[in-house]
Amino acid sequence: MRSLPYFCRGEVVRGFGRGSKELGIPTANFPDTVVDNLPGDITTGIYYGWASVGYGDVHKMVMSIGWNPYYKNTKKSMETHIIHTFKEDFYGEILSIAIVGYIRAEKSFDSLDSLITAIYSDISEAKEKLDLPECQSMKDENFFRPIENNIMNGH
Repeated sequence: MRSLPYFCRGEVVRGFGRGSKELGIPTANFPDTVVDNLPGDITTGIYYGWASVGYGDVHKMVMSIGWNPYYKNTKKSMETHIIHTFKEDFYGEILSIAIVGYIRAEKSFDSLDSLITAIYSDISEAKEKLDLPECQSMKDENFFRPIENNIMNGH
């Protein structure tokens, strides 16, 4: 995957409504325009990296890119689980992410419990990998800093 690390941002939109409710693992979802513009070498699967909501603090994240075979989705999605507890939803906010590495291919599961177990395993692996020095440095990328509004011509 030559495109890693991959940086992108977009508005948080409503997803399928399963992350928090059915799985107990909230996700932030990107609009189709962001999903459709992924580089071709970023295949479907589970990834790890860094995420920031509205230029706030940068947190570890794990992300599913693909079709969610367990649910037989007909629409490709990018679902980001930020490894942090937020007090409220942040639909409409700008989510900035850096995809740093790949965990595994997406696959179907024979039960919801098996899917949830796999997600928790992915979260654990993401936490470990993001603690490595080469991943820690990505957290401080300029990409996660707000763009300063420069006053031009004295105005």
